[in-house]
Amino acid sequence: MSEKFYITTPIYYVNARPHLGHAYTTIVCDTIARRQRMLGKDTFLLTGTDEHGVNVERAAQAAGRDPNDYVDEIAAAFKAMADGVGATYDKFIRTTSAEHKRGVQALFRVLRDNGFIYKGAYTGQYCVHDNLYVDSAGPGAPCPTCGRPTETISEENYFFKLSAFEDQLLKYYQEHADFIRPETRRNEVMSFVRGGLRDLSISRSTFKWGIPVPDDPGHVIYVWLDALSNYITAIGYGSDKKEEQQQFEKYWPAELHMIGKEIVRFHCVYWPAFLLAANLPLPKTIMAHGWILFEQDKMSKSRGNIVRAETIIDVLGVDALRYFLLREIVFGHDGSFSFDALVGRFNSDLANDYGNLASRTLSMIQRYFRGEVPYPSATVARTAADNAIQEEAARTIEECQRLFDDYQFSRALECAWGVIGAVNKYIVENEPWAVAERQEEESRSRLGTILYTAAEALRIVTALVHPVIPESSSRIWKQLGLGDINKFRLDQLKWGQLELGTKLGKVEPVFPRVDKTAIEKMHALEQQGRAPVVSIESKKPPSTAEARPPVELAMGQNGVSKAGQPAKPAAASAPAAAPSAGPAAAVPEGKISIDDFLKVEMRVGQVKAAEKVKGADRLLRLEVDIGTEVRQLVAGIAEAYTPEQLIGRKVVIVANLAPRKLKGLESNGMIVAASVEGGKPVLTGFLEDVPVGAKLK
Repeated sequence: MSEKFYITTPIYYVNARPHLGHAYTTIVCDTIARRQRMLGKDTFLLTGTDEHGVNVERAAQAAGRDPNDYVDEIAAAFKAMADGVGATYDKFIRTTSAEHKRGVQALFRVLRDNGFIYKGAYTGQYCVHDNLYVDSAGPGAPCPTCGRPTETISEENYFFKLSAFEDQLLKYYQEHADFIRPETRRNEVMSFVRGGLRDLSISRSTFKWGIPVPDDPGHVIYVWLDALSNYITAIGYGSDKKEEQQQFEKYWPAELHMIGKEIVRFHCVYWPAFLLAANLPLPKTIMAHGWILFEQDKMSKSRGNIVRAETIIDVLGVDALRYFLLREIVFGHDGSFSFDALVGRFNSDLANDYGNLASRTLSMIQRYFRGEVPYPSATVARTAADNAIQEEAARTIEECQRLFDDYQFSRALECAWGVIGAVNKYIVENEPWAVAERQEEESRSRLGTILYTAAEALRIVTALVHPVIPESSSRIWKQLGLGDINKFRLDQLKWGQLELGTKLGKVEPVFPRVDKTAIEKMHALEQQGRAPVVSIESKKPPSTAEARPPVELAMGQNGVSKAGQPAKPAAASAPAAAPSAGPAAAVPEGKISIDDFLKVEMRVGQVKAAEKVKGADRLLRLEVDIGTEVRQLVAGIAEAYTPEQLIGRKVVIVANLAPRKLKGLESNGMIVAASVEGGKPVLTGFLEDVPVGAKLK
């Protein structure tokens, strides 16, 4: 019987439609689940929606709608989001379902029968937005989580004896270091519990939108006891059906609860206490990740800085979003999002690196070996470069697996891209296109070794990154002639498994490069209301004399958003038309017009890599970061500069020059240098520090 792995997303609250933060958590969980399946584990991925509470009831009333209709619409949006990001969930649980209601009431009875629930009275502060009792706050005091005013409530409630579990919880935290991750969250929780736990009100009688307390329908069950129970009700807890009971016994406890850092207390204090009181085992690990920041704030409806996943998927595809979020954000920490950074990653990592490796390798096998994976030479000795790629790939398999096991997604992807970079360099240095032009049999054998080495490394990387970018990796796997990648066992991955003579599938580009119009399209989709809202109010309070107009959000090229200019108030009159400039003046012979000059786009770039081009004494191959992407350039400056002198140097390039080939290499732009008659070229530079990507005017 195979080992099982049960993983859950947080249960998403239906107070607003899903945004990129929700998509991030879902993508992370799906990546883990896909990988566990590839490791041969019986994996169950759960996601769903939390649909009860006074906040939902009030929102439905404000909209003039029945709560059932209201939550049906929002829950459908969350399900569509999960489907859109490629989540392979095994169940989508809704807390309004009959099975969940049955399970929650069963848990309530167990807690009551075990002596941990009693009836009492409560007077204190409550935040309806976070469904949080704030015992330490005074009347009208702000909620410590969201900052909104709390409400004073006074009512008869059922209470859970949370205080009885203070010592037991602390002991468990100390003995199970991996129960709460990362370490910073574990320390926060332990500090909170050491401060003393008070019994928790677990019912309300001032509203009706919730699950009735068993035998006392005048009360509804506290929304967090209701919501947290989804992790067990979804797999059969409380069911009277044998197959559902067996499913619960099979999958519980969960290997991993994935949550946002703002709900740590509920999952790491209340939930384990409920489980201990019910004599149920605790989940193995609760992992809290950071926020995606936009304008240096967490995305939320109240701040009006929402970005939706579907905007990105429509323009760049789902794998671009999945790769960016897992590569760009160090898991467990907050991370910034911008459309510019997204497109930059797409072009540099996916199009230039991975896509280019797949295209050039498979196209040459198609051209030189009739689309069949060639045999490495049995007569011509392997070179040190051949062996280095094999050794690098073997190290990467081991290191990537370790990093993915530890949920270090960014480092794991960086590790995989190290192989991609090494193989791309290997291809340039070994010039298989030049080897193919030689007629002797030895050259044919050498060509086979080069292309097999590149193809096998491509296969290994594709298997490793499949859980992150499943659509595109599946396409490349099929182009390699390997069928369904989901049937491949990742724990059996090693060098040399690509069978000789394998017939390739249809070779076609997987990551076509995109230009800045992709950024414009994504902004347009947001602004059209397809995925509202991309403008935010200024965080500085307006003066009483003049209210400040809204600030339209612009995306900075450094990957962090920045505020643009205030929009004009709607009532403002249009400015007077500018006077006509009259007919254009004639351009003197030998001169160009300003319009001609403005067609040339020059940008500041930074050299990330440099190497000599074989067979060309004057040429260097450069990789230049221009802010939104990394470009390959071929420049005739080898007589003036060594590659080592150029690494890290800022240069000026002509960015909108049509690509051309030099010595078989595509040069996508031109580097700007001064040429003195009879002397060596001198690169243009700057005395001041100028940011990469800045446009010259």
